[in-house]
Amino acid sequence: MLVISVLMMLSLSFFSFDFRDDEHVIFYNAYGYSEGDEWVIPMRIYVYEYRPGTLNTTTRIVSRMRDLTDEQAQLFHERARDFIVDSESRETVLFSFDDDPEEEIFGIPDDDGNYMRSSLNGIIEGDFRISKERIEQIAAQQKSDDGWLTIRTVSDGHSGIGKIKLLAEEGLSVISDVDDTIKITEIPAGAQIVVRNTFFKEFTPATEIAELYETYGGAFFHYVSGSPWQLYRPLAEFAFSEEAGFPKGTFHMKSVTKNFLSLSTWRDLRELALNEDYTYDQKIEQISEIFEHFPKRRFILSGDSGERDPEVFNRIRELYPEQVEKIYIRDVVNDRELRPERLEGMTVIPAPTVEYGVSQFEW
Repeated sequence: MLVISVLMMLSLSFFSFDFRDDEHVIFYNAYGYSEGDEWVIPMRIYVYEYRPGTLNTTTRIVSRMRDLTDEQAQLFHERARDFIVDSESRETVLFSFDDDPEEEIFGIPDDDGNYMRSSLNGIIEGDFRISKERIEQIAAQQKSDDGWLTIRTVSDGHSGIGKIKLLAEEGLSVISDVDDTIKITEIPAGAQIVVRNTFFKEFTPATEIAELYETYGGAFFHYVSGSPWQLYRPLAEFAFSEEAGFPKGTFHMKSVTKNFLSLSTWRDLRELALNEDYTYDQKIEQISEIFEHFPKRRFILSGDSGERDPEVFNRIRELYPEQVEKIYIRDVVNDRELRPERLEGMTVIPAPTVEYGVSQFEW
């Protein structure tokens, strides 16, 4: 298993010490939905400190073990970064909107109305509510070209910038998988090749999918992935780059915690090792939540045949038949010939067949 092997390697340096700098905050791209006279924005925030010494040491060890080139070692260094940072617990993250004329300070409230603190794994997750009147005032000042609003931390000792997109009740949304849908990961080829394509080589876009997404002008994109949140930054940087050309959107990923003093870390590892439905259940839950927030929007579902996207999308279509407009499947295991019943009612996008133990990329 890709994630388990990485986490086991990182656990060896869990009790090492590094020079500490300021605490950093990741605001994962967020969307907002309308509810009465308010916007409701489900937010996920991560608070951490870098461990540069541990990261450098880990990179050197892996580079020697795998005989990496300098370029491959640098890629590993960048991709492994968020697996090795220290999660900061009991932190309250306060933020403000850029150019807010009232300079109001916000936080994520808990059930008692107090600001939430980060968990043992550095996570703050909850709904942020703000009146439509205030948002109109802020948006008028920010004058965003793409409709995304900018927030940034204002709490002491924290630094971080985030983006929020407020979505109309009606319109078109696209739910997109990531690995082997927009990025060629070759998951059916097996763990060794997946590790190589994830940590040691430049990501390769599926250009036919990028061209397809260009035809959906005005649609909003949600990228739902079985990859862990620790890969959010390299995946988002890749997807939204000029070279890859995928539309900006939100990511919805797998929670794989790495604080070995937290019970949730051991639960996540157990699920990854023993539960073959883990990613299936994760995607059903995350996609269903988006559908529930936007009962009037139409949806296109886009995935690949290498894992269980056809089964996930069939289930979503059963749950929300009036909202699913179309399903696209990038067929990477030749199901169009071998198991056509699996892709029934879906638009098939042919792709090179991925075979176990074989990669299309040179090494």
